[in-house]
Amino acid sequence: MGVFVIVAYRPRRGKSTQLRRVLRKHLPVLWREGLATPRKPYLMRAENGTYVEVFEWKSRRAIERAHSNPAVLALWREFEAVCTYEPLATLKEVREMFASFDPVP
Repeated sequence: MGVFVIVAYRPRRGKSTQLRRVLRKHLPVLWREGLATPRKPYLMRAENGTYVEVFEWKSRRAIERAHSNPAVLALWREFEAVCTYEPLATLKEVREMFASFDPVP
């Protein structure tokens, strides 16, 4: 059974464009490694510039396997160079009854 996750990525100062490049690679790497379902991810942006991504891992076991997968670990290093991971609760949008974000094409 799949596992949906919602992740918030706050770009480091001056790194928003680089973060977008890494985000474009994210799911293709997970798909190639057999870790994510083929379901299309959602990518959104909060008012403060934080990107929010919703995607589906194939299983909890796939999440565990990602932590020892060289391709995924290399991608995660790229993420760490251009962003920080943020709890959703830090975004003002999630305090609203109907959290809304700008779509990212």
